[in-house]
Amino acid sequence: MNTSITASRSLRTRFTDSTIRLFERTIPDPFVLAIFITFIVAAASWLVAPNASFDALLGGWYKGLCNIFTFALQITLVLVLGHALAHAPIVQRFFTRLVALARTPAQAGAMIFLCVAITSFFNWGFGLVLSALLAREIAKRMRVDFAWIVAAGFSGWVVWAGGLSSSIVLAQTTPGNPMNVVEKLTGQVLSIGDMVFMPYNMVPTIALLVIMPFVLAALRPRDEDAVFLDMSKHPDPEPAQRPQGKRSFAQFLEYSPLGSVLMGLLGVAVVGWSFTGHLQLSGVNGVIVSMFTLGIILHGYPLAYANAVKGAARQSGSMILQYPLYGGIMGMMEATGLPGVIAKGFVAISTTHTLPFWSYVCSLLVTFLIPSGGGHWAVQGPFAIPAAVELHASLSATTMAVAMGEQVSNMMQPFWAAPVVAMAGVGVQRVLGFTFVTFLVAAVAYGSALLWLV
Repeated sequence: MNTSITASRSLRTRFTDSTIRLFERTIPDPFVLAIFITFIVAAASWLVAPNASFDALLGGWYKGLCNIFTFALQITLVLVLGHALAHAPIVQRFFTRLVALARTPAQAGAMIFLCVAITSFFNWGFGLVLSALLAREIAKRMRVDFAWIVAAGFSGWVVWAGGLSSSIVLAQTTPGNPMNVVEKLTGQVLSIGDMVFMPYNMVPTIALLVIMPFVLAALRPRDEDAVFLDMSKHPDPEPAQRPQGKRSFAQFLEYSPLGSVLMGLLGVAVVGWSFTGHLQLSGVNGVIVSMFTLGIILHGYPLAYANAVKGAARQSGSMILQYPLYGGIMGMMEATGLPGVIAKGFVAISTTHTLPFWSYVCSLLVTFLIPSGGGHWAVQGPFAIPAAVELHASLSATTMAVAMGEQVSNMMQPFWAAPVVAMAGVGVQRVLGFTFVTFLVAAVAYGSALLWLV
């Protein structure tokens, strides 16, 4: 029996290691890839799009590049503010005490998976950071394979794009957003309830919350095969300290809770006033204001929050570079009519019922090339939604199918795993070897839901 289990684990390890090596050798940095995708789309538009011309390509690229600036900043803020919120001392103390309840590695794996999944559903940046923080905390409390516990946390992130802070969802719920493809084509603005809380999204999400803790427990390496965290090589950062002794006037303002209280009250007033109907606060702007308000209050004083945001901003460089390029790609596609050509291909192989599923399959593949949800939508949304309109398929299900494919393939995408393992201090290859199984389980769960529950 033990020989069989060992052989099974060895086969799984060889297969996942080979997959990851192939991926790393063939897929360049996402920003570099975005450059080449720009020219591939330009060439495809020139060859097959009905309105292709030099003016259309150049003008469309420039217009798309500039139109996405606002949305790019918004989604970057979602990441940064979620990251900063996860570093609030009171938040860290709460989750530290929560994971302390786990007495065995299997319990710890279940605990970190559920914590990250639930928080990622509300804010993907928060959940992404939390997975690394909790993994380190668990590794300090018990002997556990560190790559496995990091993978257990990162696996919880598999629900993010179907949650309340999803860039794809927020784009379709924000009127006038340049990424709101549904509104551009139909004049309709979808609501969060139309997408996030539908059975085809919630049923597989809840199923994963139940199933994955058992799957992760089965994947845990034996102690003789485990690799443990060496805290001497990856020490915790020193906590921020307020200056002792007499403070200058500037230091008084920086370290006084007064600034946080004032901004917190202002944010609470804005959120509260929006419920009266006198102020519209929805979509991505609602998430940003809520995260900012909560973050600045929980950090206690302004300078602590500013420093947390500065630290978080270091993780946003790739997004800042990529989003404008994908906006340019979207602009070229719109100006030349390329989405209509691709949409006809989807219409040819799909029916009203199966279009969301085939959009999901396409999304699984696109994510390996475009790991950012917003950038992904900029490329796939313009041809997925026209196909849905032509077939009279569900607009919300087709939109969510793209989001589902994005979050599932992220389990095998080093772009988002890289910052987690950097914060945790472990190699990305070993982590993705475990999350490959999460990818398989989630791929079946969400794909089945789109076939049976739409």
